[in-house]
Amino acid sequence: MSEAHSTQNRSSAYLDALSQAIHKKLQRALANSSQRRNLLQELFADVALEVDDRAKEVIVNKEEDAIGPAEDVLDGPLCFYDVLADYFVRVPGSGKPILDLIVQLWSQSFSSHIFALLFHKWLFEAQIDKPEVLLRYSSALVQGATDVFWIDIQTNTRRFQSLFLYLLEDVALDHNRLNKIPVQAQRDMYLLLSRFILFYNSADKVDNFLKQCPNFPTAFLIGGPADIFVTELTDQLQKLKVEPVLLHYLSEIKVLQGMELRMTTSTRLKTCLYSFTSPGGPMYPTRAVRHAAWEALDLLFPVGRYPRHLISLFFRLLYPWYWPSSCWNFVMACLQALYYSLIGFIYSTWDNFTKPKSQ
Repeated sequence: MSEAHSTQNRSSAYLDALSQAIHKKLQRALANSSQRRNLLQELFADVALEVDDRAKEVIVNKEEDAIGPAEDVLDGPLCFYDVLADYFVRVPGSGKPILDLIVQLWSQSFSSHIFALLFHKWLFEAQIDKPEVLLRYSSALVQGATDVFWIDIQTNTRRFQSLFLYLLEDVALDHNRLNKIPVQAQRDMYLLLSRFILFYNSADKVDNFLKQCPNFPTAFLIGGPADIFVTELTDQLQKLKVEPVLLHYLSEIKVLQGMELRMTTSTRLKTCLYSFTSPGGPMYPTRAVRHAAWEALDLLFPVGRYPRHLISLFFRLLYPWYWPSSCWNFVMACLQALYYSLIGFIYSTWDNFTKPKSQ
């Protein structure tokens, strides 16, 4: 018992030291206007760092989960912001001086990033009586989360997945927490999660997510929850420039199959997918992206599949410089299919030959 208590005290002391270090760097940023952006960027990088093994032994208490999240609970790496966010919920006094300084640096780059990482749990657990302060914090959370999620997009990593999962599972799907922030912030949160839910491998939660959609004043114009979700997802697809991320979205987009959408929403999605099926501008999609887009388009919109492919072939014939690569890919695909068929035939023949005959 005393050993566990000693471990917990050591963990708390370590996290308190980290809090003081963050406070000092924020003070330096506030006092030094010329280096302010660099200092805030360094601080953001520090809190987003993965916890090394030596620090993890101190921070993570295997016997008591109160200190921080256990490593096997998270899908991604355990980062400093994960344990600090929990710590500021349990010990609000340690986070208050940091929060006060962030508010003073509110308009600076990376301030909302740091706030979102360190105080995303505190915001939904603390009692904030002033509506204008709550709206300011909520808006900063959405803005900061948007920026850090885009960092994951650009680098094709999942470093901030735990932040996303908290906002999705513990906030968006939990009325008690979601209702703590203003309605406008709830709408912004819904739009934010709609754009990144497929990226963070949460397609299985889309149905429950759509049921929690807040009321939008322009719903009669933009449609219901599914229309809002697909519209945001379509806009996100058009912004993606990282090929592996785009391929991931196109592979996960099958979750939209069977959704009842307005004609305008359906046409918008179909046009977006179709834009990825042709080589050249303005998208300049790779061959892998074109094939993934065709698969998604044929799956979601099976009606008119063959006419679409014929029209696409006709337009391809208008650009002779694409013929050599198309012919080469066609020949290679045929040879590959023939090779696998031959291997399968040989394997099945050998299996039948070696199989003992029944008496």
